[in-house]
Amino acid sequence: MNDDSGYDEYGIPVIPEAVSSSQAKRRAITDAAIAEFLAGGYSAASVDAIASRAAVSKPTVYKHFGSKERLFLAVIGGVLNNAYADLQPCGATVTEAADLRAALVRVQADWARLQLSDGLLSLRRLVIGEVERFPQLGRLWYRRGYAAMNAPLVDAVRELDARGRLVVPDVERAVTQLVAVTVSVPQLAKTFDPGYALTDAELVALVTDGVDMFLARYAVAV
Repeated sequence: MNDDSGYDEYGIPVIPEAVSSSQAKRRAITDAAIAEFLAGGYSAASVDAIASRAAVSKPTVYKHFGSKERLFLAVIGGVLNNAYADLQPCGATVTEAADLRAALVRVQADWARLQLSDGLLSLRRLVIGEVERFPQLGRLWYRRGYAAMNAPLVDAVRELDARGRLVVPDVERAVTQLVAVTVSVPQLAKTFDPGYALTDAELVALVTDGVDMFLARYAVAV
């Protein structure tokens, strides 16, 4: 059974790499656990069901992960760590754009589409439902999301302020406002109402309105 002492900075268990002969079983357990946890949350998922779905024995699950709690944290933490891996860096897209408005609309619309994807929304609902039991997952989600999108935007807006294209007294607050009026509203609506739907044209229109509000406040008149 795994030692309970190995955790990363967010409180997520560090599970040693499986030896080559066990990698297929590890992957099967991980995939099965993700499916079971997403289907019913932590409490409803059983190690028996995970083992059955993975076609391994229950002792094999414990051998690899130590406990149900460590299994949940490790597999969901792993998904969170990779949730934004496909998001393209936005800094240069914004700072080097001849048309700042169009660049911001494109970047924020891409971010909103990702946040509204079924896979990410299912994961978001799971973490929200379990955050009191596992607050480290909430902290990890926030940090990963901030690093993927907010932090590059903060750097980009700060650079545009330095160049005189924007006048932004509080860059962190300005970026928070931009995210709120472009991404956060549809994300919140879809999180709690699975039937909520926007066409892509409606999403782009919503994002464009948000970007226009941001620029009306911070852009330098030309």
